[in-house]
Amino acid sequence: MSKFLIAGLGNIGEEYAHTRHNIGFDVLDAFVIKHNGFFKTDRLAAIAEIKWKGKTFVCIKPTTYVNLSGKAFKYWLDKEKIPVENTLTIVDDLAIPLSKIRVRPSGSAGGHNGLKDIQLMLGTDQYPKLRFGIGNDYPKGMQADYVLSKWLPDEVPVVQKKIAKCVEVIEQISLEGLERVMNQVNKLEFV
Repeated sequence: MSKFLIAGLGNIGEEYAHTRHNIGFDVLDAFVIKHNGFFKTDRLAAIAEIKWKGKTFVCIKPTTYVNLSGKAFKYWLDKEKIPVENTLTIVDDLAIPLSKIRVRPSGSAGGHNGLKDIQLMLGTDQYPKLRFGIGNDYPKGMQADYVLSKWLPDEVPVVQKKIAKCVEVIEQISLEGLERVMNQVNKLEFV
């Protein structure tokens, strides 16, 4: 049986719920709900275990806040004895337009503090990522306010389509492999 660690990054607390920075939590919630699972609080994370088509998905939402996600990621990676290539970290990305998602087998943190912390804990940037484009439509100096803001009403339909596609992407990667899925998904445009 193949085992996967799926990490959705976000901040705990009601004030952060459904903000741009918490899209990793929202994608994981949708995945776990689709598969009739539930999260329970455990060490450094809310965790759900999903079994589907002979695969096990250990889904974590770190309770360490985004910027310290590496500790939870590394703990569950080691505890569950999952190879790093069988992980997927879901994050918001300012450099990608709202109409896009990107899947990559590796790559830099791109200024994302949660990814920087995971990279620091792993000692490498060689781990798979699903980057959920949130765009960068904010005035200079307002980046923090932007990423911690809620979606605008006209953005919600696109966000919902992308969340549904991200749930499919998690499933597809487990069946078809990252490279194949990446080549399909990175071309998509959501409107």
